[in-house]
Amino acid sequence: MTDSLFTQPQLQDRYRKTTDPVLQLEKINVTFDSFCALTDLSLSIGVGELRCVIGPNGAGKTTLMDIITGKTRPDSGKLTYDQNIDLTGMSPVEISRAGIGRKFQKPTVFEALSVMENLEIAQKMDKSVWTSLRAKLNGEQRDRIDEVLQQLRLTEYRHHPSGLLSHGQKQFLEIGILLVQEPHLLLLDEPAAGLTDAETEYIAELFRALAGKHSLMVVEHDMGFVESIADYVTVLHQGQVLAEGSLRQVQANEQVINVYLGR
Repeated sequence: MTDSLFTQPQLQDRYRKTTDPVLQLEKINVTFDSFCALTDLSLSIGVGELRCVIGPNGAGKTTLMDIITGKTRPDSGKLTYDQNIDLTGMSPVEISRAGIGRKFQKPTVFEALSVMENLEIAQKMDKSVWTSLRAKLNGEQRDRIDEVLQQLRLTEYRHHPSGLLSHGQKQFLEIGILLVQEPHLLLLDEPAAGLTDAETEYIAELFRALAGKHSLMVVEHDMGFVESIADYVTVLHQGQVLAEGSLRQVQANEQVINVYLGR
Protein backbone atom coordinates (compact mmCIF):
# COMPACT_ATOMS: atom_id res chain seq x y z
CA MET A 1 0.00 0.00 0.00
CA THR A 2 1.39 3.38 -0.93
CA ASP A 3 -0.18 5.25 2.00
CA SER A 4 0.92 2.82 4.72
CA LEU A 5 0.49 4.09 8.28
CA PHE A 6 3.21 1.79 9.55
CA THR A 7 6.96 1.86 8.99
CA GLN A 8 8.95 -1.13 7.85
CA PRO A 9 10.70 -1.49 11.26
CA GLN A 10 7.25 -1.71 12.89
CA LEU A 11 6.22 -4.46 10.48
CA GLN A 12 9.45 -6.33 11.21
CA ASP A 13 8.84 -6.21 15.00
CA ARG A 14 6.34 -9.05 14.72
CA TYR A 15 9.06 -11.44 13.60
CA ARG A 16 11.06 -11.07 16.77
CA LYS A 17 11.80 -14.24 18.73
CA THR A 18 10.19 -14.65 22.12
CA THR A 19 10.21 -17.40 24.71
CA ASP A 20 7.81 -15.84 27.21
CA PRO A 21 4.23 -17.12 26.85
CA VAL A 22 1.32 -14.75 27.37
CA LEU A 23 -1.09 -17.71 27.39
CA GLN A 24 -0.65 -21.40 28.07
CA LEU A 25 -3.32 -24.09 27.80
CA GLU A 26 -2.46 -27.52 29.16
CA LYS A 27 -4.58 -30.62 28.52
CA ILE A 28 -7.91 -28.76 28.34
CA ASN A 29 -11.03 -30.91 28.17
CA VAL A 30 -14.56 -29.62 27.56
CA THR A 31 -17.59 -31.86 27.17
CA PHE A 32 -21.17 -30.83 26.37
CA ASP A 33 -23.47 -33.71 27.29
CA SER A 34 -21.69 -36.58 25.52
CA PHE A 35 -19.93 -34.42 22.92
CA CYS A 36 -16.22 -33.76 23.45
CA ALA A 37 -15.66 -30.20 22.24
CA LEU A 38 -12.00 -30.07 23.34
CA THR A 39 -9.83 -33.09 24.14
CA ASP A 40 -6.45 -32.76 25.89
CA LEU A 41 -5.88 -29.51 24.01
CA SER A 42 -2.55 -27.82 24.72
CA LEU A 43 -1.09 -24.72 23.09
CA SER A 44 1.05 -21.73 23.97
CA ILE A 45 1.00 -18.18 22.57
CA GLY A 46 4.08 -16.01 22.95
CA VAL A 47 4.20 -12.39 24.05
CA GLY A 48 3.70 -10.16 21.02
CA GLU A 49 2.85 -13.08 18.74
CA LEU A 50 0.22 -13.04 16.01
CA ARG A 51 -1.29 -16.53 16.02
CA CYS A 52 -3.91 -17.75 13.57
CA VAL A 53 -6.21 -20.64 14.46
CA ILE A 54 -7.88 -22.48 11.59
CA GLY A 55 -9.89 -25.65 11.18
CA PRO A 56 -13.18 -27.02 9.84
CA ASN A 57 -16.54 -26.20 11.39
CA GLY A 58 -16.93 -28.01 14.70
CA ALA A 59 -13.19 -28.17 15.28
CA GLY A 60 -13.47 -26.40 18.64
CA LYS A 61 -12.36 -22.87 17.68
CA THR A 62 -15.25 -21.05 19.35
CA THR A 63 -15.06 -23.26 22.44
CA LEU A 64 -11.36 -22.44 22.66
CA MET A 65 -12.16 -18.72 22.80
CA ASP A 66 -15.00 -19.35 25.24
CA ILE A 67 -12.78 -21.10 27.79
CA ILE A 68 -10.07 -18.42 27.53
CA THR A 69 -12.59 -15.66 28.26
CA GLY A 70 -14.47 -17.53 31.01
CA LYS A 71 -17.72 -18.02 29.09
CA THR A 72 -17.23 -21.79 29.35
CA ARG A 73 -15.47 -23.67 32.15
CA PRO A 74 -13.17 -26.54 31.22
CA ASP A 75 -13.88 -29.94 32.77
CA SER A 76 -10.16 -30.34 33.40
CA GLY A 77 -6.86 -28.81 32.44
CA LYS A 78 -5.01 -25.58 33.18
CA LEU A 79 -5.15 -22.09 31.64
CA THR A 80 -2.35 -19.75 32.61
CA TYR A 81 -2.23 -16.11 31.54
CA ASP A 82 0.80 -13.86 31.87
CA GLN A 83 2.76 -16.81 33.28
CA ASN A 84 1.17 -16.82 36.76
CA ILE A 85 -2.55 -15.98 36.50
CA ASP A 86 -4.88 -19.00 36.64
CA LEU A 87 -7.90 -18.19 34.45
CA THR A 88 -9.96 -21.25 35.36
CA GLY A 89 -11.54 -19.72 38.46
CA MET A 90 -12.02 -16.21 37.10
CA SER A 91 -15.22 -14.58 35.81
CA PRO A 92 -15.43 -13.09 32.29
CA VAL A 93 -15.29 -9.58 33.79
CA GLU A 94 -12.19 -10.42 35.83
CA ILE A 95 -10.53 -11.92 32.77
CA SER A 96 -11.30 -8.82 30.71
CA ARG A 97 -9.87 -6.56 33.42
CA ALA A 98 -6.74 -8.73 33.56
CA GLY A 99 -6.02 -7.76 29.95
CA ILE A 100 -7.78 -10.20 27.60
CA GLY A 101 -10.18 -8.70 25.06
CA ARG A 102 -12.45 -10.55 22.64
CA LYS A 103 -14.05 -9.51 19.37
CA PHE A 104 -16.94 -11.70 18.25
CA GLN A 105 -17.65 -12.58 14.62
CA LYS A 106 -20.76 -10.39 14.50
CA PRO A 107 -20.00 -6.80 15.56
CA THR A 108 -21.48 -5.98 18.98
CA VAL A 109 -21.70 -2.23 19.47
CA PHE A 110 -24.22 0.15 21.05
CA GLU A 111 -25.94 1.09 17.80
CA ALA A 112 -28.02 3.92 19.28
CA LEU A 113 -24.89 5.64 20.57
CA SER A 114 -22.27 7.49 18.56
CA VAL A 115 -18.91 6.05 17.64
CA MET A 116 -17.28 8.35 20.21
CA GLU A 117 -19.70 7.29 22.95
CA ASN A 118 -18.98 3.60 22.30
CA LEU A 119 -15.27 4.24 22.82
CA GLU A 120 -15.90 6.37 25.92
CA ILE A 121 -17.88 3.56 27.53
CA ALA A 122 -15.16 1.04 26.69
CA GLN A 123 -12.61 3.12 28.63
CA LYS A 124 -14.79 3.03 31.75
CA MET A 125 -16.01 -0.53 31.88
CA ASP A 126 -16.31 -0.43 35.67
CA LYS A 127 -19.21 2.04 35.41
CA SER A 128 -22.72 1.82 33.98
CA VAL A 129 -23.37 3.02 30.43
CA TRP A 130 -25.12 6.22 31.49
CA THR A 131 -22.66 7.01 34.28
CA SER A 132 -19.86 6.58 31.77
CA LEU A 133 -21.49 9.00 29.34
CA ARG A 134 -21.90 11.66 32.04
CA ALA A 135 -18.32 11.32 33.24
CA LYS A 136 -15.74 13.59 31.63
CA LEU A 137 -12.72 12.19 29.83
CA ASN A 138 -9.29 13.31 30.93
CA GLY A 139 -6.78 14.52 28.35
CA GLU A 140 -4.97 11.21 28.10
CA GLN A 141 -8.21 9.29 27.51
CA ARG A 142 -9.35 11.74 24.85
CA ASP A 143 -5.98 11.54 23.10
CA ARG A 144 -6.17 7.74 23.13
CA ILE A 145 -9.64 7.77 21.57
CA ASP A 146 -8.50 10.26 18.90
CA GLU A 147 -5.56 7.97 18.12
CA VAL A 148 -7.79 4.91 17.77
CA LEU A 149 -10.31 6.79 15.60
CA GLN A 150 -7.54 7.80 13.24
CA GLN A 151 -5.99 4.35 13.28
CA LEU A 152 -9.31 2.77 12.27
CA ARG A 153 -10.31 5.46 9.75
CA LEU A 154 -13.34 6.52 11.79
CA THR A 155 -12.39 10.11 12.71
CA GLU A 156 -15.00 11.71 10.45
CA TYR A 157 -17.68 9.38 11.88
CA ARG A 158 -16.98 10.09 15.55
CA HIS A 159 -20.40 11.71 16.12
CA HIS A 160 -22.38 9.36 13.83
CA PRO A 161 -24.78 6.83 15.38
CA SER A 162 -23.00 3.50 15.27
CA GLY A 163 -26.05 1.81 13.80
CA LEU A 164 -25.57 3.82 10.60
CA LEU A 165 -22.06 2.54 9.98
CA SER A 166 -21.33 -0.04 7.29
CA HIS A 167 -20.59 -3.61 8.33
CA GLY A 168 -16.87 -3.04 7.86
CA GLN A 169 -16.92 0.16 9.90
CA LYS A 170 -18.72 -1.65 12.72
CA GLN A 171 -16.00 -4.32 12.62
CA PHE A 172 -13.39 -1.56 12.91
CA LEU A 173 -15.29 0.10 15.76
CA GLU A 174 -15.44 -3.12 17.75
CA ILE A 175 -11.69 -3.51 17.33
CA GLY A 176 -11.37 0.09 18.54
CA ILE A 177 -13.48 -0.75 21.59
CA LEU A 178 -10.89 -3.40 22.45
CA LEU A 179 -7.90 -1.18 21.75
CA VAL A 180 -8.94 1.68 24.04
CA GLN A 181 -8.96 -0.84 26.90
CA GLU A 182 -5.26 -1.58 26.21
CA PRO A 183 -5.51 -5.39 26.37
CA HIS A 184 -2.38 -7.53 26.37
CA LEU A 185 -4.10 -10.34 24.43
CA LEU A 186 -6.72 -9.82 21.71
CA LEU A 187 -8.95 -12.69 20.61
CA LEU A 188 -10.46 -11.96 17.19
CA ASP A 189 -13.15 -14.17 15.67
CA GLU A 190 -13.25 -13.97 11.84
CA PRO A 191 -12.41 -10.26 11.70
CA ALA A 192 -12.26 -10.26 7.89
CA ALA A 193 -15.76 -11.69 7.43
CA GLY A 194 -17.91 -9.43 5.24
CA LEU A 195 -15.16 -6.87 4.59
CA THR A 196 -14.37 -5.40 1.20
CA ASP A 197 -11.00 -6.21 -0.37
CA ALA A 198 -9.67 -2.78 0.60
CA GLU A 199 -10.91 -3.17 4.20
CA THR A 200 -9.40 -6.64 4.43
CA GLU A 201 -6.04 -5.35 3.21
CA TYR A 202 -6.12 -2.51 5.72
CA ILE A 203 -7.10 -4.66 8.70
CA ALA A 204 -4.29 -7.08 7.84
CA GLU A 205 -1.87 -4.17 7.91
CA LEU A 206 -3.33 -3.03 11.23
CA PHE A 207 -2.93 -6.46 12.83
CA ARG A 208 0.67 -6.70 11.66
CA ALA A 209 1.36 -3.34 13.31
CA LEU A 210 -0.41 -4.29 16.56
CA ALA A 211 1.62 -7.51 16.95
CA GLY A 212 4.53 -6.89 19.27
CA LYS A 213 2.68 -4.32 21.35
CA HIS A 214 -0.18 -6.79 21.81
CA SER A 215 -0.51 -10.54 21.40
CA LEU A 216 -3.22 -11.58 18.94
CA MET A 217 -5.08 -14.83 18.39
CA VAL A 218 -7.12 -14.71 15.17
CA VAL A 219 -9.68 -17.36 14.23
CA GLU A 220 -10.24 -17.12 10.49
CA HIS A 221 -11.45 -19.13 7.47
CA ASP A 222 -10.11 -16.78 4.79
CA MET A 223 -6.78 -18.43 3.93
CA GLY A 224 -5.64 -15.43 1.91
CA PHE A 225 -6.08 -13.26 4.98
CA VAL A 226 -4.30 -15.82 7.16
CA GLU A 227 -1.39 -15.88 4.72
CA SER A 228 -1.09 -12.09 4.91
CA ILE A 229 -0.84 -11.88 8.71
CA ALA A 230 0.16 -15.13 10.40
CA ASP A 231 3.45 -15.66 12.20
CA TYR A 232 2.35 -19.12 13.29
CA VAL A 233 -0.72 -21.25 12.60
CA THR A 234 -2.55 -23.76 14.79
CA VAL A 235 -4.91 -26.20 13.07
CA LEU A 236 -7.72 -27.64 15.19
CA HIS A 237 -9.69 -30.78 14.35
CA GLN A 238 -12.25 -32.52 16.56
CA GLY A 239 -11.19 -30.50 19.57
CA GLN A 240 -7.49 -31.28 19.29
CA VAL A 241 -4.41 -29.63 17.84
CA LEU A 242 -3.87 -31.37 14.50
CA ALA A 243 -0.81 -29.39 13.39
CA GLU A 244 1.18 -26.25 14.14
CA GLY A 245 3.81 -24.27 12.30
CA SER A 246 4.14 -21.71 9.56
CA LEU A 247 1.29 -21.53 7.06
CA ARG A 248 3.49 -23.23 4.47
CA GLN A 249 4.20 -26.07 6.89
CA VAL A 250 0.57 -26.72 7.77
CA GLN A 251 -0.52 -26.42 4.13
CA ALA A 252 1.91 -29.22 3.28
CA ASN A 253 0.71 -31.46 6.14
CA GLU A 254 -1.17 -34.46 4.70
CA GLN A 255 -3.54 -34.70 7.66
CA VAL A 256 -4.45 -31.02 7.34
CA ILE A 257 -5.05 -31.44 3.62
CA ASN A 258 -7.31 -34.42 4.20
CA VAL A 259 -9.50 -32.94 6.95
CA TYR A 260 -9.56 -29.25 6.04
CA LEU A 261 -7.69 -27.73 3.12
CA GLY A 262 -8.55 -30.48 0.67
CA ARG A 263 -12.28 -30.39 1.36
